[in-house]
Amino acid sequence: MKQGLAIVGGITFLVGLVWVGQGLGYIKGSFMTGDMKWFWIGLVLVVVGLGVGLIAFAAARRGQSRV
Repeated sequence: MKQGLAIVGGITFLVGLVWVGQGLGYIKGSFMTGDMKWFWIGLVLVVVGLGVGLIAFAAARRGQSRV
């Protein structure tokens, strides 16, 4: 469960970074390129991905202290 949560958080973070790059026009070749809407959506995904990753990290640390 904790590893799955960390993987979901990491994928969400990376997709968010790609969308931020596309929204800002740094990553070309998509209908999202240069559209600031995708920057904001990507930024939200980056924050959500970090949050999920931190939750997974905290859960893993709690689990280790009980052993």
